[in-house]
Amino acid sequence: MSPAEEEKSLPLPERWPRASKFALSACAAAVAELVTFPLDLTKTRLQVQGEAAVGRGGAARGRPAPQRGMLRTAAGIVHEEGLLQLWQGATPAIYRHIVYSGVRMVAYEHLRDSVLGRAEDESFPFWKAVVGGMSAGAIGQFFASPADLVKVQMQMEGKRKLEGKPLRFRGVHHAFMKILSEGGIRGLWAGWVPNVQRAALVNMGDLTTYDSVKHFLLLNTPLVDNSVTHSVASACSGLVAAVLGTPADVVKTRIMNQPRDCQGRGLLYKSSMDCLIQTVQGEGFMSLYKGFVPTWMRMAPWSLVFWLTYEQIRRICGVSSF
Repeated sequence: MSPAEEEKSLPLPERWPRASKFALSACAAAVAELVTFPLDLTKTRLQVQGEAAVGRGGAARGRPAPQRGMLRTAAGIVHEEGLLQLWQGATPAIYRHIVYSGVRMVAYEHLRDSVLGRAEDESFPFWKAVVGGMSAGAIGQFFASPADLVKVQMQMEGKRKLEGKPLRFRGVHHAFMKILSEGGIRGLWAGWVPNVQRAALVNMGDLTTYDSVKHFLLLNTPLVDNSVTHSVASACSGLVAAVLGTPADVVKTRIMNQPRDCQGRGLLYKSSMDCLIQTVQGEGFMSLYKGFVPTWMRMAPWSLVFWLTYEQIRRICGVSSF
């Protein structure tokens, strides 16, 4: 049998390992996103609630909107906008995760196994896991930033309607085209700096924690590579990711949601650092953790659903465990 024939006889995961891992992680991410998306919408609404820069900029008129907690925000969306609005922006969110999760998972495994070098016993030094996780998250989020921008802006459409403001978009395609026509290619990457910063921190919590906890348990406890181990590792990764990523997520959401001039420049914030300073000065340090509870409540089940689904899909398709 010739080498070409031997290659064709191999299963797809062995013929195209990176493409296969990209597709598997994208499938797992899409499932996790659909299950937990209402919490993401609630978190986004909380993060722009009481935004001090809006009041100073004169964008608010009349009485300020009442402050709501997580449950009242979610219940208000259902009551005022309808149950299905809890999934408003889900389509670009899935697009974003197909790109983001696919790229970050492939990048992390490549960095871990080929660039940074994992030991023969499959142990991986924590500092290398941190470098790999942050790098993979930053790379994945940079490519997925346009879809994330559309998701954030579409999540705010229901609130704009209640405030009597005109809707900005008719759908996902219209949102992409409108942002592109108003701000050009650069407009699609508005807010990419805090977005990448957030992704690096979240992945330091998610990928790094999951990989480190999972292999620590396998090497130092009687646990084996099964759903129990995956569940424990994913629970830890979700909590750490929420703690590290929420402040950058608040900044990212506000920069992406701010009004812009005809050149695509933000009217409220000059940069992510300016947004950070204005937020802390105007609302206090803890305002950086607005939306933390739904963020954590989303990241914990998101990590659980994603990692369990991803590990099982890899096993079914004959790909080695992560």
